This record gives sequence, structure tokens and C-alpha cells, in this order.
Amino acid sequence: MRKARAREPIPKHRQTVLVLQGGGALGAYQAGVYAALAETTYQPTWIAGVSIGAINAALIAGNRPEHRIDRLQQFWDRVSSGINYPVPALDASRAAFNQFSAAYAATVGVPGFFRVAPPSPGLFFGRDERCAIYDTAPLRETLTELIDFDLINSKAVRLSVGAVSVTSGNSIYFDNYEHTIGPEHIMASGALPPAFPPVTIDGESYWDGGIVSNTPLQYVLDARGKDDILALSVDLFSARGDMPTDLASVMARQKDIQYSSRTRYNADTAAKIQNTRQAARDLLLALPLRLRNAAGIAELQQLLATPKVDIVHLIYRQRAYEHGSKDFEFSRASVNEHWDAGARDMRDTLEHPHWLHKSGLDDGVTMYDLHRPPAPS
Repeated sequence: MRKARAREPIPKHRQTVLVLQGGGALGAYQAGVYAALAETTYQPTWIAGVSIGAINAALIAGNRPEHRIDRLQQFWDRVSSGINYPVPALDASRAAFNQFSAAYAATVGVPGFFRVAPPSPGLFFGRDERCAIYDTAPLRETLTELIDFDLINSKAVRLSVGAVSVTSGNSIYFDNYEHTIGPEHIMASGALPPAFPPVTIDGESYWDGGIVSNTPLQYVLDARGKDDILALSVDLFSARGDMPTDLASVMARQKDIQYSSRTRYNADTAAKIQNTRQAARDLLLALPLRLRNAAGIAELQQLLATPKVDIVHLIYRQRAYEHGSKDFEFSRASVNEHWDAGARDMRDTLEHPHWLHKSGLDDGVTMYDLHRPPAPS
């Protein structure tokens, strides 16, 4: 594996946060991002994830640094072992291969992840406590084998995974700074209905956190405290895309729009709040000295002070032959491609700072997007 260059274009922060979106089989892209990140001194002190992002986050936080890439590789090798064949070279043939692979996963399940549940008369009409098509017991076994939950609960690295209450509809983050994390918390974050059953924790049932928000960025911005942070936000669906030309591309585009994270919206909102705080601080400083020394003003100035946030935004860009089934297409070929794409994007971010385009955000919140230069004609 090629080493990243030693230079570090992004200033050091007190915390580096890895923010991982949901996206099923596309999550191998996040594993590749971390594999390249692990070659540098930018080691995450906090990892927040939703759905497959929560699984990747737990695999990283739940292992010592020297074992993390091996555990990620073991997980992604395991779940991609169902279809492990050479792939066609042509895009049209590859599209058919991917559709077959996705259909295979939907029909028989994914090794180490989920399997088709036994049929139940009450599943469609009546009563069935499982309320799902698949059984995720294999995932519990995989998580228990590959993750050291004692290490997670030692708080060596902060871990936050998002879920949603089935009955109240409220979003919740299971955070090892506040909760004792076990396999059930990671499974709850990835319990996407109606495929997967809800997960019960302390008498409450939970589904996939992506139902409410497919990115944990807002949680990180809300819970960051007083530290300056560098947030590496890794998204698996792109909000921008081409006009669909057939039903398959319509389904893919619809899924991209539905599950593309609110990274840009969250960053814009944080910048507006930051600007409002700055305006209030400026107003306080303009007060006469006797008023500035009044009781409560110094405390208010402290409350208005917020830390600097730099957000580096990496987005998986789908290939021409990928369609609406891309998030449950677990062939070994696709998983390896996604991993390599994530590693390449992370290396490019670190090696080519001039490719990072700064957004118009200012006053403490800055967004950077990776834009490669066009290939020479």
C-alpha cells in the first residue's frame, strides 16, 4: 500500500472526528478512507456513525490501532464472500453482474451479516414480533468476534452511533461517554426496516438512525464542547447527480437524494449560528466599560465563544454501471472497488491540498470539498 506524503495541509486540531454516513455495501468506501488515514498522524479521537457507518466506527474504535485495518478487512471480506467471481469488463455486462449480485444477496442473505428469516404466517397480516424479512443474528456473532467492547467502553476513543425509537420516532445517539456500548447498540443503528428487525435496548425498540438523518454530523456539531475539531465527513450518497435516463437510473437517483446526508445543510446552519454568536460578542464588546463589567456579561461572553470547526467532505461517486441496488450489492469486486476509491480520495485530500475547494462558510466553520482537476485531453 502506497504511503501518504508526510506534509499535512490541514492545521492540527484538538480533536479529529470521523463522521460516517449510512449506505450498506457502499460502506467499504469508508473503510478505505480510514485505511489511508491510518498512514498519517490524523488519528480520530472521536468516531460517529449511522447504520453501516456505525459498524465501521465500532470496528475502528473497538480495536487497537495496529489491528483496525485487519478487522475492517476481515469484516468486508466476510460480507463479500457470497459472490467472489471475476467480473465482466464492459459496463453493460458489469451492470447485469451487479444486479445479479444484489438479487442474490436479497434472496439468500449476506454471510456474517443477515440471512433470510423463517417464514411466519403473521409477518404480513396479523402479529409477528420480528416484523422483518431477515434475521441479523449473524451480525451479532460477527460484531462479537471482531470488536472489543471493553475497549470501546474504556473511552480510549469516543464512539457515537445513531438510532431512532420505533414508538416515539425520536433520534438518539448511543455514546460511550454516556452509555455502556454493546453489540445491540451497533445493531440498533443499522436495523433498517422492513429488512431488519428492531433491536430492543432497556425495554425500548430501535431502528436504523438513517430514517431520521443519515449523517451524524449534526450530533457532532451539537456535542463538540469547547474543542477545535477537524471533522472528516464521509458520505456514501451524493446529493448531486445526472438526469436519469431509465427506470434503473431513476431508482438510483431517488435513493441518492433520499439518503444523501445533510452535511452541507448542517454546516451552513452551524455557520449561521456561529455568525450570530460573533455578532452578539461584538455587541457586548461595544458596551460601555461599566456595562461590560456588569454581573453576567463575562459569563455570557464565555457562553457565546464557540470552537473552530473544519469539515473535510468526502463523497463516494457511483460508477456508470451502478444502479439503485448499489447499497445491497455485496460482490467482492464491488467491495474492493469501493475500498480502493475511499483510500484514493483520502490520499488525494492529504497529498493535494490545492484540490480542496473552500466553501463560503466563515467565522469558525469551514467546509472543504475534494475536486480533482479534469484529466488532460
